[in-house]
Amino acid sequence: MIPDFSSLLALVPGNAEIVQPLIALGIALLLHLAATAAARVIAPRLREKAAILSEALAGRLRAMLRYALSALFIGFTTALWPVDTTPHLVLGIALGLSVALLAAHCLRALAIPVWAVAPLALLLFLTTVSGTNGGLTPVGTMLDAIGIDLGKRRVTLLGLITMAAICVALFAMVRLANRLIGGSISRADGFDATQKLLAQKLAAIAVVVAAFFIGVDLLGIDLTAFAVFSGALGLAVGFGLQKTFGNLIAGIILLMDRSIKPGDVIVVGDSFGWVNKIGVRAVSVITRDGKEHLIPNENLMTQEVENWSYSDRNVRVRIAVGVGFDSDLPLAQKLMLQAAQESDRVLDMPSPTVRLTAFGENRVEHEILVWISDPEEGVGNVRSDVLNRLWRLFRDHGVTIPYPQRVIHAVREDALPPAP
Repeated sequence: MIPDFSSLLALVPGNAEIVQPLIALGIALLLHLAATAAARVIAPRLREKAAILSEALAGRLRAMLRYALSALFIGFTTALWPVDTTPHLVLGIALGLSVALLAAHCLRALAIPVWAVAPLALLLFLTTVSGTNGGLTPVGTMLDAIGIDLGKRRVTLLGLITMAAICVALFAMVRLANRLIGGSISRADGFDATQKLLAQKLAAIAVVVAAFFIGVDLLGIDLTAFAVFSGALGLAVGFGLQKTFGNLIAGIILLMDRSIKPGDVIVVGDSFGWVNKIGVRAVSVITRDGKEHLIPNENLMTQEVENWSYSDRNVRVRIAVGVGFDSDLPLAQKLMLQAAQESDRVLDMPSPTVRLTAFGENRVEHEILVWISDPEEGVGNVRSDVLNRLWRLFRDHGVTIPYPQRVIHAVREDALPPAP
């Protein structure tokens, strides 16, 4: 049974113009406290699901639930209260605040800047208050009356506010759609990391294109008006952004043919490191020094790229070692193999090998060949570990590493043949 607020308010003693607005304000505060308590109970149960979409969304979940429930409770009470009264206006203001704050928290959770959130929240507040007290027509008429004439067109305050609100709303919807689609793709089974990244980028492009056409339709922009200079504009944009679009297409091709994937260890020119991210414009490569090189996607399509983990993550490392001519070569080679096998990062299969490569000027040259499966962790530290172990083994077993030697023959001057 719907309560009759008119008959109930008539029983309240005192000046109705003062008491009834205070009652409405008290009811609004009580409903807001009830919404706060309900949000405190519901938010923990939904936080884990919200965290899948965004940590920022999960952080603002309680506030969003609080203002959503507050708007629901106060809106229901406003609908039951007698219209065209001061208490009804108080409830309308409370409802407008709840709606505006709900929108502000939702937009901030999507990383919308404050300067864009504030006008939209203000517009929602004014719209809600005017809609619950006398309708939107008077406010719309007032805003539409404020404007200036530019040629044959009239630019009004209502049109500017509407355009700004639509742009912010579309931007927020694009952010939300990208997060929803990206989260769904990342959780999908049957796709590797590269395929998921490609699907996310294609979906993001599709969402932006769809938002553009929806915005054109909502704003009522006549694209035929641009037909006169669209050709010149398109030509200028084509020349100005050809590198940008080239890098975009190159990035998509890299993801489609999977020649370079996130996590691969590559060498491009002087840059050696592992691929951290394939972006719209460039590929992020992190070196062993912690430096992040941003290499344009086109460079990876046109230049020679060394991919250490294209089809197999195993990489062979060569370690040069020289021993003296008077050393026991079988023993030295056995110690080299032992040092390689004892190193933590060296793989058992393929197994390490030792090869005699040459007889040098003052030493017998060998090469230790080992395999590793984590080249992103570096190669130099593997050489260092094996050589340190080998140094201790050589010292314990008397295997010498010779110093460079030069033999100088001295001839007496009187022993030289006479000059012709």
